[in-house]
Amino acid sequence: MAVPKSKITRSKRGMRRSHDALVASNPNECGNCGELRRPHHVCPSCGHYADREVVALADEIDLDEDAA
Repeated sequence: MAVPKSKITRSKRGMRRSHDALVASNPNECGNCGELRRPHHVCPSCGHYADREVVALADEIDLDEDAA
């Protein structure tokens, strides 16, 4: 079993953990609808990515009552 040879000071522990902090997200505006979205992701409100529609939203799809 691994046992530390000596106590790690608060300073050394803090220096080791200095890169563990969470960073805030960097939202961008969607070019189509103007809503905020994550970079390099499909816009959740309109379904566009890189000036083209990638995901068709449910309210835009017209389903027949017979098919369902």
